[in-house]
Amino acid sequence: MRYEGAIFRPPSEAESLILQVTIGCSHNRCKFCGSYKEKKFRVRSLDEIREDLSRTERYAKLIRRVFLADGDALVIPQKMLLPIMEEIREKFPKLERVGIYGNVKSILKKSVEDLRRLKELGLGIIYLGVESGDQVTLDRMNKGTTVEKIEEASRRVKEAGITLSVTVLLGIGGEDRSLIHAEETGKLLSRTEPDYIGALTVIVIPGTPLAEEIKAGKFKLPDPYRLLNELYVMIENINVKRTFFASNHASNYLAVKGYLPEDKERMLRSIKYVLERKDPSLLKPEYLRAL
Repeated sequence: MRYEGAIFRPPSEAESLILQVTIGCSHNRCKFCGSYKEKKFRVRSLDEIREDLSRTERYAKLIRRVFLADGDALVIPQKMLLPIMEEIREKFPKLERVGIYGNVKSILKKSVEDLRRLKELGLGIIYLGVESGDQVTLDRMNKGTTVEKIEEASRRVKEAGITLSVTVLLGIGGEDRSLIHAEETGKLLSRTEPDYIGALTVIVIPGTPLAEEIKAGKFKLPDPYRLLNELYVMIENINVKRTFFASNHASNYLAVKGYLPEDKERMLRSIKYVLERKDPSLLKPEYLRAL
C-alpha cells in the first residue's frame, strides 16, 4: 500500500486494512488539530485506489475490515464513493465492515438513502468528531458547524442503520467555559444517542492556533482535576437508552468505561473518588499521555 504523510485511524481500527482514499482533511481549520496541517486536501483518483487494492491480492482472503483514510473520506462524492465500496466488497470475500471518518458537512451532503446504499455495500461505522455541545466552544475552535447540524447529521447516520461513533474533547472549552462545555456536551449526546462515545483530552500541539492562543494568554486549559470534573459533569448529563462510553484514550488522565445508563453510577463514583483525594498517583503521568 502507498501512503502519503502520517496516517491516523481510530483505535478500534487497529486490525483493519488502511486504504487512503483522500489526502488530508477537507475542513482542516480546527484550532486544536495539527494532524493534517502538512497536507493539501485532495481525493485520490479511482485508478490510484484500484492500484492500491490490486496490491492486496496475496492476503485478500484474510481481510475482514477496511478503514478509509484520511481525515474526512466521507466527503468523496457518492458517484465516486460507490465504485470504491463496490471494489472493496468484490476484492475481500470475507469483509465484515468498512469504517470511515466523516464530519458534519460531509454527512449532510449525503441523504439517508445515500447512506443506506453505502451500508448495503459494507459501510458499517462512521466516526464523527463532535468535540463539544457548546456552540460558543465550537465557534472558538473553528469547527465550522452548529449544534443543530450535529444533531441532524447524527440522526441521518442512525436512521441509515450505520453505527455512529463520536469523540468529544475534555478541556476544549478552556477554564472559562469548562462546566458549560461539559454540561452542554452531555445534553447533546443525550439527544443524539451515539452507539459509542469516546472522550479524549486536549493535548496542545505546537504550531497550532490553539498553542499560539495559550502562549499569548488568550486561552487557558483546565488543570487535570478540572478536566476530571468536566468528565464527571458530562457523564452526569448523559441520559440515553444504551451507549458505550469510554475515556480510556491515551490522552486522558483517568480511564473509565462502561455502558450507559447501567454503568453510569459506577463511573461517576470512580471519578468522584479521584476528585476527592486529589492524589497525583491516581492520575496518568504526563509522560504517558499521548495522541
